[in-house]
Amino acid sequence: MKNKFRHEMKYIIPRYLYQEMRQVFQELMEYDKHAGPSHEYNIRSLYFDDIYRTAYKEKLDGIQYRKKYRIRIYNCRDERISLECKHKDGPYIYKEAASLTREEYDRILKGDIAFLLKRKEQVAREFFVDARTDLMKPEVIVEYDREPFVYSTGTVRITFDKDLRAISCRDDMFDPLAPSFGVMKEQEMILEIKFTGILPEKIRRLFRTYEIVQTSASKFCMCVDKIAETLQH
Repeated sequence: MKNKFRHEMKYIIPRYLYQEMRQVFQELMEYDKHAGPSHEYNIRSLYFDDIYRTAYKEKLDGIQYRKKYRIRIYNCRDERISLECKHKDGPYIYKEAASLTREEYDRILKGDIAFLLKRKEQVAREFFVDARTDLMKPEVIVEYDREPFVYSTGTVRITFDKDLRAISCRDDMFDPLAPSFGVMKEQEMILEIKFTGILPEKIRRLFRTYEIVQTSASKFCMCVDKIAETLQH
């Protein structure tokens, strides 16, 4: 496995367990400095899929290697817009990214993507090729609030992703008031652990004390299903 790949583990946990784990993490780890004084930030990601819904179906079918394209923003602002491709190989992930301006984002939504061929980032050029050959289009906007911790030793990053919501891809991703639909039970959230190499024993011992079961839950698939369910009513 190449070093650029990171191990990813996911759990769906209840709020009462979050409150207990959060206290432990506050003693053992540090908050990600990018989270700011509130220690949280909002994430919105516009996911793309092709006319055959390949990304959605491959996830449900448990395909070993797959990838998804998305455009991600933070706190509904356009200062930081990122075109990303998330590669998944079994339990390992690897993310490529290229920054976009608001103008470039608007051009992509209009289907004007030829400019990506001139970008130096490989992910931008590959997005152009895949978008043209597979007829990719926006599929869904995934939104949640993230509370991130980092471990001072190694590359461990632990996040609590709260209030997962689905937004139609027809709505404006930058609009804080865009209609959204809750996806999970009110008292549930997603805990994610990402690390390179081996998980430090101190962190490993900590997770042995909690009776939580690893899941393959996909925010993308859950939000696609929610939008489809909403449109049926």
